[in-house]
Amino acid sequence: MAGSLLSVLLLLAARPALADPEAAAQLDGAPPSKIAVVGAGIGGTATAHFLRQHFGPEVQVDVFERGEVGGRLATVTVNHHDYESGGSIIHSLNLHMQDFVKQLGLKYRRSVAGKTAVFNGKEVILEETDWYLLDLFRLWWRYGISFIRLQMWVEEIMEKFMRIYKYQAHGYAFSSVEELLGSLGGSGFINMTRRPLSDSLLELGVSQRFIDEVIAPIMRVNYGQNVSIPAFVGAVSLAGAQTNLWAVEGGNKLVCSGLLKLANANLLQAQVNTISPVYSGEVLQYQLSFSTVTGTGSELYDIVVLATPLQASVGSGVRFQGFTPPLDTLPGNYHRTVATVVHGYLNTSYFGFADPRLFPFASVLTTDTPDLFFNSAASVCPVNISAGFRRKQPQEAGVYKVFSPQPLDKTQLKMLFRSYYSVQVTEWQAYPQYGSSQGLPPVELHSNLYYLNGIEWAGSAMEMSSVAAKNIALLAYHRWNRQTDMVDQKDLMHRIKTEL
Repeated sequence: MAGSLLSVLLLLAARPALADPEAAAQLDGAPPSKIAVVGAGIGGTATAHFLRQHFGPEVQVDVFERGEVGGRLATVTVNHHDYESGGSIIHSLNLHMQDFVKQLGLKYRRSVAGKTAVFNGKEVILEETDWYLLDLFRLWWRYGISFIRLQMWVEEIMEKFMRIYKYQAHGYAFSSVEELLGSLGGSGFINMTRRPLSDSLLELGVSQRFIDEVIAPIMRVNYGQNVSIPAFVGAVSLAGAQTNLWAVEGGNKLVCSGLLKLANANLLQAQVNTISPVYSGEVLQYQLSFSTVTGTGSELYDIVVLATPLQASVGSGVRFQGFTPPLDTLPGNYHRTVATVVHGYLNTSYFGFADPRLFPFASVLTTDTPDLFFNSAASVCPVNISAGFRRKQPQEAGVYKVFSPQPLDKTQLKMLFRSYYSVQVTEWQAYPQYGSSQGLPPVELHSNLYYLNGIEWAGSAMEMSSVAAKNIALLAYHRWNRQTDMVDQKDLMHRIKTEL
């Protein structure tokens, strides 16, 4: 993404006294009585959990969700077993997600080994073997030291990003995504949100061949987009392509339902229709009107967190009324990704293997080739893996997940599968369409009105949403209590050392 930052992070209230985001705090120092969170995906449920931590047990926390708890973390049932259809993997360094699993008493899902290949539409051009040293030699032979340069680059970025956990542990918050990224990696991180991944990698000395044959397939499977996405988004994606990954036994969505219970939050199965400011003297509250299957209603809240994309293309259904000046419509679009879960027999001949018994791969990624109609195809394991479970061989009927930009038609299904028993299609507006917006969305829409999903425009992952949730809970707490010294502080590493 290129261009200037969004010009408005805080929109002024109708009354001058409330233009400052801190001015909406209760003048007598009383805590808020009611907080609303709109959206019960990982971002919304984590926000509810962190709000409870910071504001204490007396505050009422209501979470509105028009669909299923878990949002883009979801499962589908095939032959009496559940499979992930949404967010599937979590990195070992995702400390918030790890902490959630530990607090909730959930278990790590047993991993099942499987090899990966890259297909260019005609043949397999890169394949993983059972021998690590052989794989390294093949990478070096084909791409030189590009893979070493890439690994060093990703590790450097992750090392800097890990600072966020220390900052948040000490209670520091940030009023914008730019401030958060700047605190971690300075202007370098902010510039990475505006510069294409391909340009950054070429500057590092990564070969064009490596970008085309390795990086592009990873971007296609993770974000359904190409190497023109911003470099920071690409780094998040590449971190998610490493081997030290895990998932939750029973499905990742269990984290969301567990966090709601841990937060002692009230779940309202409702569509939020409008949000309006309501003034009582010097105190600002927000009226949320909503509809349920049985009727309509409205409630007043002291703090509101929107944890659902607000771009028009997503259709959140949320409208802002009575704001002066009006709240701007957030620019940009979300990218459509289609996840097709097929129970059937993979057509290995399509990949150049006439005998399915000789096809050794559990997953196939694809290059950015115009004729290819899918981004990846992979044998998937159920969310509950028994001790005796084994991955189905290609000559057996197995369960496969295919990512594609458009729904697969019958001809395409027959190209990928010799035959099949069932097909289930889930269409996601899973990630931002990177490059469709200039700058990063605001975190503070108005006094005590916060927006979580702007973080996705820097990088979309479960942990990114969890980091944003913790930041908003801290920010809301500090704004309410007028603790300006805990927001947007510079040189935090030095400050933390001096505090110790």
